[in-house]
Formats: sequence, C-alpha cells, structure tokens
Amino acid sequence: MVDPGSTLAGRSMWAWGQLLAQVGGHGWIWGPNGGGRWHTGIAVGVTAIAGLALAATILISAQRGGLKSPWSGRKKKNPLTKQEWQSFFTPEGKLADGGTRFLKKARSSGVDMEIRAEVWPFLLGVYDLQSSEDDRNDGRKTNRADFLLLRKKCLEASVFKIKEEEVSEVRQIENEPNPVSAEREEPITSEDIPTTTSSLSSEITNLDPVPSELPIDSNASVSNNSNQEMLVGKPSLGLPDTNNEDKSDLTHADSSDSESSIDQAPKGVESQLNNTAAKEEAVRSRKTDEATRSRKTDEDFATWQRIIRLDALRANAEWVPFSPTQAAVSKETAVQLADTVGLQDYDHLEPYRIYHASRLVSILEAYAMYDPEIGYCQGMSDLLAPIITVIEEDYEAFWCFVGFMKKARHNFRLDEVGIRRQLNLVAKIIKCKDQHLFRHLEKLQAEDCFFVYRMVVVMFRRELTFEQTVSLWEVMWADQAARRAGLGGSAWGPIKLDAPPTDDLLLYAIAASVLQKRKVILESYSSMDEIIRECNSMAGQLNVWKLLDDAHDLVVTLHDRIE
Repeated sequence: MVDPGSTLAGRSMWAWGQLLAQVGGHGWIWGPNGGGRWHTGIAVGVTAIAGLALAATILISAQRGGLKSPWSGRKKKNPLTKQEWQSFFTPEGKLADGGTRFLKKARSSGVDMEIRAEVWPFLLGVYDLQSSEDDRNDGRKTNRADFLLLRKKCLEASVFKIKEEEVSEVRQIENEPNPVSAEREEPITSEDIPTTTSSLSSEITNLDPVPSELPIDSNASVSNNSNQEMLVGKPSLGLPDTNNEDKSDLTHADSSDSESSIDQAPKGVESQLNNTAAKEEAVRSRKTDEATRSRKTDEDFATWQRIIRLDALRANAEWVPFSPTQAAVSKETAVQLADTVGLQDYDHLEPYRIYHASRLVSILEAYAMYDPEIGYCQGMSDLLAPIITVIEEDYEAFWCFVGFMKKARHNFRLDEVGIRRQLNLVAKIIKCKDQHLFRHLEKLQAEDCFFVYRMVVVMFRRELTFEQTVSLWEVMWADQAARRAGLGGSAWGPIKLDAPPTDDLLLYAIAASVLQKRKVILESYSSMDEIIRECNSMAGQLNVWKLLDDAHDLVVTLHDRIE
C-alpha cells in the first residue's frame, strides 16, 4: 500500500477533504460575515479539485500501461483447459506459434489440474517449445535411461539396505540400446545446470572402467579428468608440454657444431627428466586429490541420504486431494517401493504417505547424485512434493525437478550468493515503491529483508495452500519459459506494454506481500522478530491473484529501474 500523500491523486483528495471539513465547520473560509456570495466560489473550487483528482487517477492508470493486469479483479481464474491445450498443436505435434499463445494463457490463468502432467514439462524446459511429438518420444526414452542410471549409482553408493527389486530394474538399462544422440550438452558447472537431460547414459556406458579409488559419482576415468573436474568446479591440472621439445640437440651430427651439441645434450636430457618427474608428480597429486574428493563425496552422499529420509517421512499430506490415484495406493505397493529405496521407520504412516515419502527419496537422491555441488538441503523436498503429486512417473518428475532447480538451486548454495541477491532485490523493490516503509525497516535494522528468507527459499510453499502454490509457480514458470524462448518483444503482443516477462516475478510477489502488510508493520511492530512472525503467519491468508496483481503493478512501475 502506498502512502496516500505520496501521489498526486492522494494529495488532491486530501486537500478536498480538508476543504470540505472547513466548509462543514464554518471556518474562516466563509468570511467574517458568513456572506452567501462565497458559496459559489467554494463550489467551483471543490469541483476543480475533484477534477484534478480524477485526472491524476487517469494518469496513474495510464502509467500502469493502460491495461489491467492479467490477474486483476478475479478470485477464480479460468485455467488452460484440455481442449484449448490440444488446439495449440499442429498434426505433427508442434506448438503452432512456437508456444506464444500457450504461454500467454498459462501466464494469465494457470493450468487445469487435468493436464498439468502434460503441460509442466513444457513450462520447465524438459521439452522444447519447438519440439515435435517424435522429438518428445525420443526424449522420454533418453530421460528414462538417464534417470535409471542415476538411480543405479545411488544404489551402489547407498548406506541403506536395498532390496534386489530396485537393482534388477536399473540393471535392465545396461541391456537396452543407448538412445542418446552423439551431441551432448556441457557437463554440470558451478554456475549452471541444464534444464534438459544431459546424456548421462552415453557418458557412463562409453567410459573406461573407473578405478576403485575414484568417487562413486565420477563420470570419468583418470585419463578423462576434465569432465570430473567440471563437476566439482575445479580447474584442470596443467601438465608440462613435451610435444614441442627440440630433439635436434641430441641428434645433430655436424662436426662444426659438435661442441654446442655436446653442451646442449645434457640440458635436453635434464629437461626431459624434469618433465617426466613433473608429469609423475602431477598424476600422483591428481590421484590424491581424487581420492580425497572420493571420501568427501561418499561422506556427503551418506549425509544427504539420511536428511532426505527424515524430511520425506515428515512430509505433510496436503497433496492428497490433488492425486486420488496415489492417495489410493495399496499398502503392499507402498511398502514394496519403500523397501526398494531403503526407507525405514515408516510403520506409523498410512500407505499413501509411505508411497509419497519413497518417491521423494528416489528423486531427491538422484538429484543429489546429478548435482553434487548442491546435493540436498532442507527445503528441496517442499519444492519437489507438488511435482510428484502431479507427475506420476518418477523419471518425468525428476527432469521437471531439474528444470525447476535450474533457477532454484541458487537458493541452496552454501555461499548464499543467490539468496543474498534475491533479498537485496526485494529490499530494492520496497525502497523504490515505499520509502517511508523502508526507512521504518532501517530503524528496525530489517532493511536486509531477512524476514522473507523462508518465502524466497521455498518459493511461498509455506505461505500458500497447495493449489495457490502451483498456480503461482505456473505463472512464474511461464514467465521464465517466455524469457528462454526470447518472447517479450513483438511476439508477446500487448503484454509487453503492461508487464514484461521477468525471471524474478516471485520476488516482486514477495515484495507485494510485505507492502500489503504496510499499515501493521508501521503502526504495530518495533522489531524484526515481530515482522518475521507476521510473515510466517501469512499461511492461508493470502489471495494469490491479488498478490499477482500487486506484483504486476510493481513490475510495470519498477522493472526498468530494478533490472
């Protein structure tokens, strides 16, 4: 909420109110004699001020782009339906316009529950917006193969007892033809994780045997060290280059140069010996470094496994009404899946919660193996739970989660660079929109906006209901997909004049939720702890479409100044 005195319309309305109060109170404006001839002048003045206020309101509306936000004035949206979704495709299974109409609809209204499992892989970058049905069929085979190989590595590294059924399933992949094309994406780096499947199956099946001293998650032998080092974010080891050594010093037979040849020979031999020694030392150093990383990786993975299982068993059952099939799973099926992933201490849980927890374990372990730099942190299970509720195949859910984590992974970096950047952006939005509120936060030493930390990390998952959460995420994903596809210019049509797609819609929504609490923060709170309690108590109190409408206003007015 903006201070009424901070806008032209607000100041005009305030002046009008003051004038009316004085008219009603028979103040000095009536003159010493209270002559009636003043009445006409007052009426004209009041009318003029009212007109000024109306003009200011129109001006402000024009500044917002002249268009209402896609989310204004409606509590319940009309989401993308199955019929609409099917109408977007050509006979070859391609999105007819490259996905523009689809993204506009998903962005403004969300997606119907019936088709979310089909739509989310497009929003999360698992399937390219230009792909055909044949492309996607091939992609599914590759995705399944890659996921099973990751699960195989998880089972080999597991500190928990695993039943043979899971091992048998992942071993099937070794006897299947490799569906992966020759062209592959770059390996994982510390800065980025690909949103589509990287060809793990090709890399694993074509490598030399991995020595026993190397880590279980190594994707390369000693001779193929570059990929492994990229995985752990370390530079390549440089070896002396002996290919350009001048061998003529040792073989020259011209008598006139015999003296110089004799003088140079020992230097050449010494250089060669030094190079050989340096090479051997580099290999020993590399093996020591890899063995150290092996122990660390094994220890990390064992720790991640334990935390994943604790979080999975504690997961709530809010998802149940949204997945009747999984909610009705039999106890036999649930226990079988639990045993295959090594889940323990689940006897107190209902079958559907055992099943849900087991799926969390399977996918989160695979992700920790896929992205060892991040591994697993508490809060990631909150982000995965809605995905496995909607998508029932583990391999499809896994790659959707990889797409989600493309941006969200920075929330879980140990150096907290990603979190600090996002909190700084929220603070900047609040400061630009409402300096009075920001000055109050400064007085409370809360200007770093640490009180919205939880909202940033788990993306409103704790503050919104299940349906509200996925509705917000769908809008956010559509914005990000539009940015990936290069939309936002002429292809985006009128939307670009109103609220351009942004990678940081979530942060504008978080800032909007704080601004909605402006009055109570200014009048009632005298410490950051009180603001934290207020933010943590928002659960179930927020209207997601009003939140998006306010976020839209912030994007329109501040986007060019913030980003």
